[in-house]
Amino acid sequence: MKRLTEKLGFEVVVERGAGVAAGFSDAEYEAAGASVVDPPSDRSYREASEAGAWAADVLVKVNPPTLEEADRIGAGTTLVSLVFPAMNEPLLEKLREKGVTVLALDMVPRISRAQSMDVLSSMANIAGYRAVLEAAQVFQGFFAPQTTAAGSLPPARVLVIGAGVAGLAAIAAARGLGAEVRAFDTRPATREQVESLGGKFLMLDFEESGEGGGGYAKVMSKEFIEAEMALFRAQAAEVDVIVTTALIPGKKAPLLVPKDVVEALRPGSVVVDLAASQGGNCELSQPDVVVEHQGVKIVGYTDLTSRMATSASRFFSANVTNFLSECGGSTSWDLDMDNEVIRGACVVHDGERLPPPEAKPMPEARVAEKRPSVAPPSDAKPAQDHIMSPTRGAWGTTAGGLVLVLALFVLGRFAPSDFLQHLTVFVLACFVGWQVVWSVTPALHTPLMSVTNAISGIIIVGGMLQVGSGALEAGRLDWASILGAVAIFVAAINISGGFLVTQRMLRMFRKGDGR
Repeated sequence: MKRLTEKLGFEVVVERGAGVAAGFSDAEYEAAGASVVDPPSDRSYREASEAGAWAADVLVKVNPPTLEEADRIGAGTTLVSLVFPAMNEPLLEKLREKGVTVLALDMVPRISRAQSMDVLSSMANIAGYRAVLEAAQVFQGFFAPQTTAAGSLPPARVLVIGAGVAGLAAIAAARGLGAEVRAFDTRPATREQVESLGGKFLMLDFEESGEGGGGYAKVMSKEFIEAEMALFRAQAAEVDVIVTTALIPGKKAPLLVPKDVVEALRPGSVVVDLAASQGGNCELSQPDVVVEHQGVKIVGYTDLTSRMATSASRFFSANVTNFLSECGGSTSWDLDMDNEVIRGACVVHDGERLPPPEAKPMPEARVAEKRPSVAPPSDAKPAQDHIMSPTRGAWGTTAGGLVLVLALFVLGRFAPSDFLQHLTVFVLACFVGWQVVWSVTPALHTPLMSVTNAISGIIIVGGMLQVGSGALEAGRLDWASILGAVAIFVAAINISGGFLVTQRMLRMFRKGDGR
């Protein structure tokens, strides 16, 4: 609120009691610089449109206005709200006729630059988390494994269908409560996200991706849906809780949990349907009702975010503030239709209903189109077509190995035994050292200094023994003693330099106060 009034320059008007249910008093709004006015419930709509919050130049709501509330909005007002255009055509037509500009928060494009304005993601995060809490409240058992003197119980098994924002939040919440979580999504790219939260990703042996536009899934083929249903029927016999989160923008929610899947669940199991307001993912779910069928409870609450009103209000207000800042604030208010965020959200402007903007091609598609036009370099090595057909490099390595074996054989026949013994140790040391260093990623070369310091310590001990033995036996320093002394000198440099470099690296990660 302070950012709206102080930084963005808006004069904010709030209806009295608007934030009470979310834990925000009228006094807090006034302290933040807002004016608190009476709601228009006891005045006519005409009077309400001439005074109070409904007379504002920019009207911010959470849910779409009803047709009656649309009568209160004056011409020239800019409405910022969740709208869901595909499901509210009569409302949009009425607002268009009145000359109201409509900015739909649910139409903000899902791009990196607009993440701070993405109301749907913020609310989906809350809904997914709350769905698991509602399931835990209805489920007559523990989510985490229990071990007591009376016996032990395994963890609850939770299946999350849909790994979008809500699904990932549900997975994290269920794992936090100690449950064993499984998840399914038509988009294979979500597997890594599911597994990073501790869930098990269920795969179908089916070559079809559900990647759709804007981070949503697309409608799948009949064959894929049949395979999907078979998977859910098999999982229903094992899991205790199912959380469904699948939605397709502008369309009825896909049916994922038909009646026979519900009947495959054990009595006492729970289904939480986050899509109950749009037809439901579960065939038996009903909006805002907990339905029980053969001992299985189906939760169809549509107000999951409102059940965490304080957190939801904070997230929603931050999203709206960032969006209003994108529009220029009070002093430089400008609905720039060349701005992809504003154009994506604007559905009615200057008395005209705007179609959705053309979707930009995905970066992967542009890269794929460019690849065929890039010719390989002229000096590129030919690809190996078959693994059983050795390349020229493989033949060269084999020939070199044979020459090395032959050379060792000749040395074994004619060279002194001591020379061959030392040569063998030298060759093995070179080979092992090469493999140790080149098998480690370059990012770990500096930590590898600690290991090389220990190896250098062994070299020093061996060098000292070699120097001492040469001096005692011959009374003079032979070549072995000289080389041992050189080894001691080089190893000492390696040890001291290694510790200096390691200490310097550690200081880079210390805080400014030296800790």
